[in-house]
Amino acid sequence: MTQDSDLDSLVRKRIRGLRAALGMSLDDLAAACYISPSTLSRIETGHRRISLDQLTAIARALGTTLDHLVESADADVVIRPRHEPERGVTTWTLRHEAGPGGRTVAKMRIDRPVPGPDQLRAHPGFEWFTVLSGTVALLLGERLILIETGEAAEFSTMVPHAFGAHGGPAEILGVFDHDGRRTHLRRLP
Repeated sequence: MTQDSDLDSLVRKRIRGLRAALGMSLDDLAAACYISPSTLSRIETGHRRISLDQLTAIARALGTTLDHLVESADADVVIRPRHEPERGVTTWTLRHEAGPGGRTVAKMRIDRPVPGPDQLRAHPGFEWFTVLSGTVALLLGERLILIETGEAAEFSTMVPHAFGAHGGPAEILGVFDHDGRRTHLRRLP
């Protein structure tokens, strides 16, 4: 079997699986896509080629994206940490959405203390993180805010900011937008 036919088969299985998981009949999905039920049936069973416009309509009707329907099944499922000793941070990138509007979800272990006021950075957007363990010191403008285990912080990143561990290592789960990802996570694996 070739790689193209493997992907083709996977896409067809995803369509059928998502349709079933959503409780949609063949007729329901066909109506939502403006294609006939027999055409949809032949697409799902591999008896008809899928055109790009049909695949786009099917993805939309299933509440997913074209990217999610055609992404490779060979992706590495193990999330490996990236340790940056010079920055005092270890990062596990849990979810990454590319593009300017994309978000990145990352778990971070922070070993460094909060940087000094001369290292504050500002960028467009908002950031959110929750502290999983330890205490995080957030320097937000001229304010020093301590965020304990179980607490969360959300703030405008237009305010110059930096964060670090307070009294020992800390772990956070953070959501970063495009600019926050570049500032705090540096490079993605």
